[in-house]
Amino acid sequence: MLFLIVGYFIIELLASIKVGITIGFGWSVVWVVATSFIGALLLRLSPYAIMDSINKIGFGKFNIVSAQNAAISYILGAILLIIPGVFSDILGIILLLYTIYLRLFAKIPTEVKNFKNSKGDDDVIDVEIIDSSSSDNFASKR
Repeated sequence: MLFLIVGYFIIELLASIKVGITIGFGWSVVWVVATSFIGALLLRLSPYAIMDSINKIGFGKFNIVSAQNAAISYILGAILLIIPGVFSDILGIILLLYTIYLRLFAKIPTEVKNFKNSKGDDDVIDVEIIDSSSSDNFASKR
């Protein structure tokens, strides 16, 4: 676990230095402030996004797993945008794009029954008849 955290910080540092050299220190500061502001705004609006996902469950447009994935990726994406650094911003944008994909393009898989492989006859109605006289006979035999 410690190896992953140290690796993340090394990648974050190298990416931030590379982008800082490429676009300049001033633009790097603008980038960090802008993405932090956008992340804070998205995090502030997260209850509305989560409620929208829950409403889509009610309308049958989302299943529970898709709503959970959309909510988690939305919140983690917003938090990663708040954290200063280029690598965390890229990860946050990827998670937010995944949220957009789930909201706009993902469909709930429908269950399709395969009637050709079903056992039994489709024209038969299965009925159970309970005769009240037979239950009376059983009671009188005791």
